[in-house]
Amino acid sequence: MRVLVAIVLAFIGTAALADNIGERTPGERTPTANDVVSSLYAFSHFQQDLLESTDLKGNAEVKNLAALRVEEAAKRDKALKEIQQAIGAEPHAGKTMPGAILVEPEASDGPTYVRSFYAAQIPEYESVITLLEHYLNGPDNPALAAFAREQLPKLRGQVKDVERTMADK
Repeated sequence: MRVLVAIVLAFIGTAALADNIGERTPGERTPTANDVVSSLYAFSHFQQDLLESTDLKGNAEVKNLAALRVEEAAKRDKALKEIQQAIGAEPHAGKTMPGAILVEPEASDGPTYVRSFYAAQIPEYESVITLLEHYLNGPDNPALAAFAREQLPKLRGQVKDVERTMADK
């Protein structure tokens, strides 16, 4: 039952998130460089929130994975910052992802927390991947487009790893 609640909470958070990070439906405009920059920074913030949540209930596996993802996010942000400054993109101050939506630590046991940790990541990754794919349909900056092309395989690989791990849990 708790697993079901965790999954439902993850999907509820994703519905609100879709509006925040620029997920598009057919017929809508292509995301701009500002949209992409804002969304990537927000995704990094989401990953930082995951790391912070592992301090309360996470086991060594999730703590290590969360720390690795935050390290990768810091590298991505550093490269993105250079592009952002070069193109003059200003991230949208109000466009941030909500904190990692996981089962409340005091209401979950170890295995339930671990499953919710992985379940929360999948929609976040999918939203960022979709945004980058839509941006690449009509990019407004060649440097950011190259960055997006470089990031997509990494993000796809990471979400596949999360999905495989989730299937094993």
